[in-house]
Amino acid sequence: MAEEKENKQLLHLVFGGELESLKGATFRDLDGLDVVGIYGDYKSAEKAWRAKAQETVDNAHMRYFIVHLHRLLDPDGGTIDKG
Repeated sequence: MAEEKENKQLLHLVFGGELESLKGATFRDLDGLDVVGIYGDYKSAEKAWRAKAQETVDNAHMRYFIVHLHRLLDPDGGTIDKG
């Protein structure tokens, strides 16, 4: 059972773009958002996030985020496959 928990797929989305202000999370151009990818675990998503953040370090308004898609798909923490 512990092995099943370790191998559980937890989807994470990495995306970013240029913000209108440093004090918020409103993007200047929604059509210009950079969707880096969807990853099956947090460690992989964090690696991709760090790489993109490093690439854009010279632009203070550029921000990348990690979204925990698995929490949106299964907000109650139960099983997703109920069929």
